[in-house]
Amino acid sequence: MAASRQWVLAGLLAVVGVLTTAVLFNVLSTVFFAITVAYVLVPLHKRLVERGLPPWWASAVASTVAFSGVVAVFGSLGFLLYRRRTALLGNLSALPDSVSVELFGVVYAVDASTVVGVAREYLTDVAISMASVLPILAIKGTLFALLVFALLIQRRRVRTALLAPVPPAYRDVVAAFHERTRSTLSAIYVLQAATAAATFLVALPVFYALGYDLFVTFALVAGFLQFIPVVGPSFLLALLAVGRATAGEMVPAVVLLVVGGVLIGWLPDAVVRPRLARKTADLPGSLYFIGFTGGLLSIGPVGFIAGPLVVALLAEATTLLAAEVNRPDPPSPESPPKIR
Repeated sequence: MAASRQWVLAGLLAVVGVLTTAVLFNVLSTVFFAITVAYVLVPLHKRLVERGLPPWWASAVASTVAFSGVVAVFGSLGFLLYRRRTALLGNLSALPDSVSVELFGVVYAVDASTVVGVAREYLTDVAISMASVLPILAIKGTLFALLVFALLIQRRRVRTALLAPVPPAYRDVVAAFHERTRSTLSAIYVLQAATAAATFLVALPVFYALGYDLFVTFALVAGFLQFIPVVGPSFLLALLAVGRATAGEMVPAVVLLVVGGVLIGWLPDAVVRPRLARKTADLPGSLYFIGFTGGLLSIGPVGFIAGPLVVALLAEATTLLAAEVNRPDPPSPESPPKIR
C-alpha cells in the first residue's frame, strides 16, 4: 500500500510539473539557469556550513556570489559601452553615404546610404529594446536570486522528495547521474569563462595589429560577447567590417572578416572548449561540441548549458548500461538434492 501511494504521489508530481512548465514557460530558462547555478554552488554552501555559518546565511552568501557574478558579467559590458559611447557614436556618425571602390582600374561608386541607414536604425532599435526590457530583466534577476537561495537552503528536502519514489536498488544510478550533472555543470561554466578570457587575449593583438585605437575596448567586448550564445564576437566583427567597407577600406574589411573570424570568432571555440571539456567534464571534445552547437540551434541561448548536459547524461547512461551488462553473474547457490 505504501509503495503504491508513493507511485501515485510521484505521478501527481509529474503532472503538476508539466502544468507548471506550461504556465511558467516564459521564465523557464531563468528557472533552468537558477537550478544549474544552485547545483554548482552546493559545494560552496556545504563549506560555509561546515565552517560554522548558519544554513540561511550560507545560502544568502552563495546566492549573492551567483547574482553578483551575473551582474558583473553583463553590467560591466553595459558600463564599458556607456563609457565609450562618444567614440562609438562618433565612428557610427562618420560612416559615409557613398563608397568608391576601384576594381581592375575602374572606379565604381556604391551608394552606401541604405546600408548605413539600416545599421543605424538597427542599433537604435537594439538600444530602445534593451531599455524596454530592463524591467523584465530586473524581475528575472530577482527570480533567479530567490530560486538559487531557495534551492540551496531547501536542498535536503528537494533531494528527499526526488529520491522518495526511486526504489533502493536504483538509487546508485540516481547518485551517478547526480555526480555527472554536478561535474558537467561546473565544467560548462569554467569552459565559458575560459573561452571568454581566451577570446580577449587573442582579440587584443588582432585589433591592435589591424590599427584600431580602441583595441582594448573591442577585445573586452569580444570576450564579453562569448557569454551571449549565438551572437558571440562575430557580431562585433561584422559591424566593424561594415564600417571599414563603407569607409572605402575594402581590403582591411576583408582582412578583418577573414583573420578576425578565424582567430577571434572560431579559434577559441574550436580549441579551448574541446580541450578543456576532456579535462574538466570527462567528455570527449567532439561530444561536447555536438551538445553545445545542437543545444544552441535547438532551444536557443540556454542550450549552451542544456546541450552538453544532456550529452553528458547520455554518456553516463551508456557507461552504467555497459557496466551492468559486463558485470559477472553472481554464483548460483548449489541446488538442493532432489528427493526421490
